[in-house]
Amino acid sequence: MSPFRQLDFAFPSRHIGGRTPPILNLRAASFEEQWVRGPTGAEVKVAWRRLSTILTMDEMLDKAYGRAKKASDRVDDPVKVFRVRKQLTRMVQTAADVLSEGLEDKVREWPSLNHLPIFDQAMVDASVGCDLYRHHLSMLTWGSKQIRKIANQNVKKITRSSRFEVMHQARKEAYGRISSIMRRVSSSLDWLNDSRLVLRKLPEIDEANPTIVVCGAPNVGKSAFISSLSSGNMEVNHYPFTTKQLHVGHFEHRRIPYQMVDTPGLLDRTMDERNEIEMQAIAAISHIGSVCLFVIDATEDCGLSIEQQMNLREEVKELLGDVSMLTIISKADLLEPKPANWNAVEQEESEWDGEGEPELSMLEGMDGFPSMSTLEQVGVTSVRLELIRQCLAVRIDDPMQLPTGWHRRDLQ
Repeated sequence: MSPFRQLDFAFPSRHIGGRTPPILNLRAASFEEQWVRGPTGAEVKVAWRRLSTILTMDEMLDKAYGRAKKASDRVDDPVKVFRVRKQLTRMVQTAADVLSEGLEDKVREWPSLNHLPIFDQAMVDASVGCDLYRHHLSMLTWGSKQIRKIANQNVKKITRSSRFEVMHQARKEAYGRISSIMRRVSSSLDWLNDSRLVLRKLPEIDEANPTIVVCGAPNVGKSAFISSLSSGNMEVNHYPFTTKQLHVGHFEHRRIPYQMVDTPGLLDRTMDERNEIEMQAIAAISHIGSVCLFVIDATEDCGLSIEQQMNLREEVKELLGDVSMLTIISKADLLEPKPANWNAVEQEESEWDGEGEPELSMLEGMDGFPSMSTLEQVGVTSVRLELIRQCLAVRIDDPMQLPTGWHRRDLQ
């Protein structure tokens, strides 16, 4: 069992009224298919990648009015006035039911943010915005209620009249008002369908396993380091912002799977000036991770000076709270002169048999920080072992142990 951690929401300026959402536990499964507890204790299944396509306004109206026409054709009554009344009533009721139930089904299908772990809330906020998420779902709920209300009003007009023109006029009025409501919610339908494509790309992070968050400025070598260790095939190029979203790589040590989260590069600027890519990185830094690895490019080829990168490091350290941080100098092969213990570290790593967690010598860097070279594969193994040791140090081995503030019912 992984340790539970209670964390504060990292985006006070990006949700309604600056209110902090309820603190939820982060013992989540993957984003693709995870289980969380609802307010009644029932398990709620979250499957971002299985959200169905949302029909457009025109498609929903065509579907509703088509079924209404078929429903009216099945009416059979020898008395004309009764037959027409039943036909028109069934048309209005069927169209309203199809549209209202369609909107309600979408609201039920999309998970409530209040029931999601706080990391998932942060990722939704960084990707599409929590406020917009709630607003557009609430618009579907409003539209469903209005459509049923309109249908009830016009069905009463039809049933209370025996004049054909009044009954037909009531049916036309119902269709017109229903179409007007659908035009009001059309933008919400389009937004949700576009957001579905964004949310399904969110990474799968299993917080039951140790997680290493790799962060730093753009183009410092984060993706290259993860690619050298894990199964994640990261895009590596010599320009900033190669990583456009969170990626997850994996490696295994002594049958324990470790996850490495490749975050988009961060720039040394205020929170309000950061873009969506950077906000996803901050969400990962703030709400997941057993250990954080901060990568610094001493050559300054990334576009930021050492001073700017150190300022960014201090800001990330504040976001981490109690999570430990390991700072590494990348691109050690470009340092002049090369680290003095380069050959010794290279020999130690080549002689390691892959068993245990020996304290291999780390490659010397600058300002007291160790270094590594992913290009020459020197210092990478020692960094990996240090990350493993720090992950194991915070791992809870006792399955009955709970974090501070939690209780067990059998002890009450």
